[in-house]
Amino acid sequence: MTIGRPKSETTGLLLSGGLDSAILLAEFIKQGIRVQPFYIKTGCVWQTEERRSVEQFIDALDSSFIEPVVDLKMPVADLYGKHWSTTGEEVPDESTSDAAVYLWGRNPLLLMKAILWCSMHEISQLALATLDNNPFADATPQFFEPFEQALATATGNSVEIICPLSHLNKQQILALGADLPLELTFSCLAPIEGKHCGECNKCAERRRGLQSLPDGDPTFYAKQQAACAGS
Repeated sequence: MTIGRPKSETTGLLLSGGLDSAILLAEFIKQGIRVQPFYIKTGCVWQTEERRSVEQFIDALDSSFIEPVVDLKMPVADLYGKHWSTTGEEVPDESTSDAAVYLWGRNPLLLMKAILWCSMHEISQLALATLDNNPFADATPQFFEPFEQALATATGNSVEIICPLSHLNKQQILALGADLPLELTFSCLAPIEGKHCGECNKCAERRRGLQSLPDGDPTFYAKQQAACAGS
C-alpha cells in the first residue's frame, strides 16, 4: 500500500489527533516530507483531549520534519447552537450510522483558514486524511476542486487540496500504522475525564478498527473504568 508523494517540499496537514491524520503524518515523514500541521479550534466538546493527543503523538514521533503546530480558531457555537457537538448532550452512540456524526459545513470551515495560511506562507498543498468510505459530500473532489479554485481566485495564490488516503479503507490505513503509538491518538465525541467514553459512534468505530490489529486495541475506555470500579 502506498499513499503517494506530495509535490511540494513542505505540505500542510489538517491534524485532528485522530487515527487517520496521525497515520498520514507518520507516512509523510517516513517519505522525508516536511509537514506543517494545523489544528482548527472549533470549540467542540472533545477538542481539549484531541489537542493534547496531537502534541503527544508528535512528541512520540520525535521528527525534525514536523513543524510546530499552527492553531487556528474557527468557533462554531454561534452557528451550531445547542448541538451535540457543542453541548455534549445526546451524542450519537455506537448504534447510530456514520451519517449521524455529520457536522454542517465541517470541511469548508476546517479548510478555510488553513488554506489561507498556506497561501500566505508559500505552501502549495494542504492534505486531509479522507478515506475511501467517507460518506459526506464535502469530502469529495466535486467539493475540493471548486473550493480550492475559488480561494485561488480570491487570493491569487493556488493551494492544492490533496487526499493521499482516499484510495484506502479504515483497515488498510490502520495496517499501515500498526507499528505506531496509536494509543496516543484520540477519537471520541464525548470524553469522560480526558478518556475515550467507550460508548459514542467514534469510539465504536475506533474499537472495531483497532481490534483487528495483531496487538488489539490499546485504548482505555472510560466505560471499562466504570465497570471495574463497580466490581
